Amino acid sequence: MYTMNKEKKWYDYLWIFSLSYLILGFFNIFFAWLGLLCFFIPLIIAIAKGNKGYCNKYCGRGQLFSLIGGRFGLSRKKDIPEWMKSGWFRYGFLIFFFIMFFQMLWNTYLVFAGTKDLNMTVTLLWTFRLPWHWAYHGTLFSDGTAQFAFGFYSVMLTSTVLGFVTMILFKPRSWCVYCPMGTMTQLICKAEHAGSRR
Repeated sequence: MYTMNKEKKWYDYLWIFSLSYLILGFFNIFFAWLGLLCFFIPLIIAIAKGNKGYCNKYCGRGQLFSLIGGRFGLSRKKDIPEWMKSGWFRYGFLIFFFIMFFQMLWNTYLVFAGTKDLNMTVTLLWTFRLPWHWAYHGTLFSDGTAQFAFGFYSVMLTSTVLGFVTMILFKPRSWCVYCPMGTMTQLICKAEHAGSRR
């Protein structure tokens, strides 16, 4: 029996943006600044619309995991463990993530202030420092702009690696269960819904 395929929308191809981001950051670290779109847009949508529209429709990273783990079959497609769905793990990971994020911002501030030299490395999984000097080609601005780029790319690369690991071990979009941005937008939506009931 013939069935029509679901018509693709423009936002179904946002996985290309996520993949391009990782590739471009390998060659020029300043492309890392584009990652701020993935930071602010989910928050804006959650605040403005009171839903997780970004996670459900526009998240290119989730689409990338679905494509690689689902269509290309690189996922075991097992259910994610219950403890990874629990509130204590998701909120704990969110807190840990933000501690690391603010530490990155502090290091950026020190470079802006001139009390610390530019560190041309990418820190993977908050532990492993990888040389990334080839991606830095100088800047007309303060070295702090480059330091932020190195730090933010580290955050994005680390979260992508974690997503790939959970994609392989469990279902393709298992990362979405404990993604810090997803947890944060969920908290915003809950707060807005609670406020609307008053």
